[in-house]
Amino acid sequence: MTDQSRTQPGEMPPNLVVRGYGKFYDVLTPTGQLLCTVRGNVKRERRKTDPVAVGDRVEITELGNGEGVIESVAPRRRALSREARGRTDVEHVILANPDQLIAVFAVTEPEPHPRMLDRFLLIAERAGIGSVVCVNKIDLDISGEGRKLFDRYHEAGYPVIYCSADSGQGIDELREHLRGKISVLAGPSGVGKSSLLNQIDPTQNIRVGEVSDATGKGRHTTTATTIFRLAGETYIADTPGIRQLGLYGVVPEDLDQYFPEFRPWLNACYYRDCTHIDEPDCAIIEALDAGKINRERYESYRSLRQPAVDDA
Repeated sequence: MTDQSRTQPGEMPPNLVVRGYGKFYDVLTPTGQLLCTVRGNVKRERRKTDPVAVGDRVEITELGNGEGVIESVAPRRRALSREARGRTDVEHVILANPDQLIAVFAVTEPEPHPRMLDRFLLIAERAGIGSVVCVNKIDLDISGEGRKLFDRYHEAGYPVIYCSADSGQGIDELREHLRGKISVLAGPSGVGKSSLLNQIDPTQNIRVGEVSDATGKGRHTTTATTIFRLAGETYIADTPGIRQLGLYGVVPEDLDQYFPEFRPWLNACYYRDCTHIDEPDCAIIEALDAGKINRERYESYRSLRQPAVDDA
């Protein structure tokens, strides 16, 4: 039994959790990959979140034969999170310590749902994580009409990359956005996240699925979040398709801060606690009426904010 090198206070351990399944975790260390379990005290210390999440930096004890024990988890600098299933008070970490979110949606097959994309961007904004909108299957948009739906995100300040995992269009641009960062590819099932990753690095040979003819929805092929290491200290986390995205820890009064196109006007409303729903002299509504804020994005904000206003 040997201890992996311990870090000094303030340093991040070099050991990276790259996959979790059940009570086991694959941990990438400077000398190789280990299959690890978790020391009981780690679980007891974290009851309102995942004790260990993919992307965590951990201290481990090596047991030999490619196995180890996770002794402690370094504080997360940031986390892309959602509500745990059936528990609004419990955090489920999609990925710990990412540098950016790559929100992957298809231009068609399956049909894109902007409100879901808005939720992905919102949880990234709350976590202080930069976002890129990646629109896959652009080769299926022969008329060019499909991409118009995504203009609103470019107008809001997000980089928008149009890609095709089949033709290779946009892959070089996407690769440049990924270079040297820890990125999480997230989106609904069937949009082609794994196919894009295979295009970015064909050596990964990740299993891909198809969209169901019966439902028009994607089938899950990635069953657990997995980090893949590419060249140049580039890491990509491939995530299972997400069909519901509960907003963990989002306070209704803070929602306007997570829409970047609102920010130039947030301090210009007459009322300091303006909800931007129906108050007079609201700078956000004035900007909306002047065409400076996209109406669909505003309606997305309103759909999230209105219930709290009605309950007040």
